[in-house]
Amino acid sequence: MKSAVIVFPGSNCDRDCAVAVERSTGSAVEMVWHQETKLPDGLDLIVLPGGFSYGDYLRCGAMASLSPVMREVIQAATNGTAVVGICNGFQILCEAGLLPGALLRNEGLKYVCRPIDLEVVNAQTRFTAGYQGRREVTMTIGNGEGNFFADEATLDRLEGEGQVVFRYKDNPNGSSRGIAGVVNRQGNVLGLMPHPDRAFETELGSADGAILFQSVLASA
Repeated sequence: MKSAVIVFPGSNCDRDCAVAVERSTGSAVEMVWHQETKLPDGLDLIVLPGGFSYGDYLRCGAMASLSPVMREVIQAATNGTAVVGICNGFQILCEAGLLPGALLRNEGLKYVCRPIDLEVVNAQTRFTAGYQGRREVTMTIGNGEGNFFADEATLDRLEGEGQVVFRYKDNPNGSSRGIAGVVNRQGNVLGLMPHPDRAFETELGSADGAILFQSVLASA
C-alpha cells in the first residue's frame, strides 16, 4: 500500500500518522505539503492529520479546506481513493464538503484529552472490516471542537444508510447522537475525532487504531 499524509501549517500529528501507518501496514508513506498541486501517483490512502491547521482561525479546518492540495484530495476521493481525516482532518473534510455536518465547540467548552471507548457501529466499511465483529474499541481523543453537529434529517440519513461508523460509549463533547466518526455515501472517505494514530501499539494503551489502517490495506 502506498499512502500520503497531507501537512498543513499547524498540523502536529502528521508524523504520528506517518509512523502509525508505516508500522501498522508496512507501507510507504509520503509527506505532502499543503501547497502542492499534485499528489503522488498510485495512492491507496490519503490521511489528513490532527492539529491546528492555520491556528484554527476563522473556523477549524476552514482555511485548510481551501489549500491547493485539497483540489487533488477531492478529486482522488471522487475517484474512489480511501481518505481518512483524523480530528482536525475530520474538520477539514466537513469544510471541504467531502463529509456532511460540522464540528462545533465541545459542549463543556473545554479541551478534552483522554482514552475513549468507541462502539463500532458499522463493521462493513473498508476502514472497519478488520475488527471482525468486535463491537468496542479504544482510541484517544484530544480536541476542543469535537462536537459533531448535523440537522435531524441529515442525522437520520446517516444512521439509516450506515454512514455512522463509530459512536462514543461515553459522549465526551456533546456530539449529536454520540457520533464519533462517519463515512461518505461512497464509503471511501472517513472522518473521526478519535485518534487511531495514538492507539496503534499496545505500548500506547491500545493497538485498536492499527486495525483501521490495516483494513484499508486489505481493501486496496
